[in-house]
Amino acid sequence: MEEQRIRVLYVDDEENNLLAFRAYFRKKYEVYTAISASEAFRLLESIEMHVIVSDQRMPITSGVEFLETTVAKYPDTIRLLITGQSDIETVIEAINRGQVSKYLQKPWDWEKFSLILENCTDLYKAKITLKEKNAQLQKTNDELNRFVYSASHDLRSPLMSVLGMVQLAKTDEAMDVAQEYFEIIESNILKLDMYIKNIIDYYRNSRSMEILDNIDFNYLANDVIATVKDQNQEVQIEIETEQDEEFVGDIFRLRIILSNLISNAIKYQNPQASIHKVSVSIKSGPKFATISIADNGIGILNEHIENVFKMFFRTYNATNTQGTGIGLYIVKEALEKIGGNISVVSTPLEGTSFKIVIPNKKS
Repeated sequence: MEEQRIRVLYVDDEENNLLAFRAYFRKKYEVYTAISASEAFRLLESIEMHVIVSDQRMPITSGVEFLETTVAKYPDTIRLLITGQSDIETVIEAINRGQVSKYLQKPWDWEKFSLILENCTDLYKAKITLKEKNAQLQKTNDELNRFVYSASHDLRSPLMSVLGMVQLAKTDEAMDVAQEYFEIIESNILKLDMYIKNIIDYYRNSRSMEILDNIDFNYLANDVIATVKDQNQEVQIEIETEQDEEFVGDIFRLRIILSNLISNAIKYQNPQASIHKVSVSIKSGPKFATISIADNGIGILNEHIENVFKMFFRTYNATNTQGTGIGLYIVKEALEKIGGNISVVSTPLEGTSFKIVIPNKKS
């Protein structure tokens, strides 16, 4: 932009104004003039203009009407209206219809005119710079989308292959001696797989628009549990749902929220407990849905309660079990996207209870 001279088109039905404008600004700008809107259109067809200056009172086509017709075809161009009227309605009309960035009243002062034209030039340069940045950002965004998809697929595929081989080897009677090593390998593969899933969930949650749909909480809760229960088949999961009215929400983010919370409740069980339990209670009403997920697991230390929703915060507990540090952060972010909130109550070695309130967006 610094090497290119700014091209300015001035449209006025008074020849003397055109001559004066050209004489004053010809050294600073690449100046073009037109004595009518039709002549201006012919110039615009052949030359890319950066700033268009138009007088308001012209025969046949007014300045506002002319500038309005340039908006769709030349959206990057900055428009300046010159008017001899002090009526503010003309200025408002110019801004609304012609997307005029600046206006100047007759008789003008050349220094003021020069300053306004410089402002128009700066606006144009900033507009083009922003357009170029947006194009670069879109390109980067597209590349990042492809990278996340490719990386998640390429990382998980070999993991699942190794996991399959480990599980197959564990069934071989001749491999009894290596069972402990296989369990360690399997545990770490599952942790890495969960970490990858959390990264994908975070990425999708931060970029996806809210898409509203009818929610069947009983079906959603059972479907989520079916996908996460394999972590520990010994855990008893109780589901209680009350839904008498239609509930509209973002099923994608609700699935992320429930998956993370129920998965954590299953994962962080207390090995000293005789029975491992997780209870899921959902009450859906006309304005809100309240979801409670409670367990009798290892719990959270009191000094960590305020930090559990921070990214990469890993709580230490009575059994020294650690998570990825992403799951609860994703839950909080997803709830903020849909206008919900979450609270937590926990006692070490007794259990944890999460309570979620989500607005019904049926209206």
